[in-house]
Amino acid sequence: MVSPYVGHESQVSGVEEHRLVGGKGDGMRLFLVRNGKGLEFTVSADRCADISRLSFRGLNMSHFAACGYVAPAYYDGVENGFLKSFTVGFLTTCGLNAVGVPCDDAGERLPLHGTVGNIPAEQVWWEKDGKEIRLHAVIKDQALGAHKLLMKRTIGCSLEENSLYVEDVIENEGDTEYPAMILYHMNMGYPLLSEKSEVYIPSIDVKPRTEHAAEDIDTWMKMLPPQPGFEEQCYFHSFDKDGLAAIYNPDIDQGLAIRFDPGSLPYFTEWKMMGCRDYVLGLEPGNCHPDGRDRMRAEGGLTILQPGESVRYHVDVSMIAGRDQWNAVCGKS
Repeated sequence: MVSPYVGHESQVSGVEEHRLVGGKGDGMRLFLVRNGKGLEFTVSADRCADISRLSFRGLNMSHFAACGYVAPAYYDGVENGFLKSFTVGFLTTCGLNAVGVPCDDAGERLPLHGTVGNIPAEQVWWEKDGKEIRLHAVIKDQALGAHKLLMKRTIGCSLEENSLYVEDVIENEGDTEYPAMILYHMNMGYPLLSEKSEVYIPSIDVKPRTEHAAEDIDTWMKMLPPQPGFEEQCYFHSFDKDGLAAIYNPDIDQGLAIRFDPGSLPYFTEWKMMGCRDYVLGLEPGNCHPDGRDRMRAEGGLTILQPGESVRYHVDVSMIAGRDQWNAVCGKS
């Protein structure tokens, strides 16, 4: 029942569908989700139902790349062409056939971060009850004579607290076994991200991805102001129990925490990119690292789905309002 205090049920919270007009994003379907308590985000239905924008209490929390919105028709699936349409946003899904650098594996030439992030959802619908909003999407990463992976996505948004979750079920609809790779490329941006930001990742081990990253491994948690010509630094974190990564900026007195099960998502990548206009911190749980499918296979860590087999992944995101909540996340009294 609609409250007697409001007219339309969307007055306080709900979902609205919009379409972009003009530019490379012309015609793209966007779903604006509002929980009525300060949490708002945009789901890009034509880009894997990823979360292109995230804000809390009126302040932006994610990065939005210089290319802006780019419709799937402009996707360049050769080598690093992914970057031409990498909107970044709060969530870009990498996979499902590949994650990480371009490589050759099992007779396939695989592009940067796979193709699913540039595939439109086949179906999108949403529902709302007294406790949460749930947006559902079905994405097919499939081709003739090749892999046939199906992803059923649910994005839930609480109406009682400032939190959301992403839950995906990936199924192999083909008749042969095939890898299923996923990396939740979650991206923090200004004003949440600045040199004042505090980052908390209670991992038991941290490894640099490159020699360049190794030079600053002691300060992996320290953010910098935008640096001209900055070369990205990636760090791989390991967890022995609950997966957690959080960020808080005292200048805006808010932040967010990402929680996941390292049993199902055993890899976590910190992407520290402190460049000018390319200023973003990626906090990225996944079932793989971003060094390519060939290396994952060689290391024995590749998830292989048999025909008809499926796997489920879940990531929680909660907003942090104030220093006291931040201290609670970090286990401080």
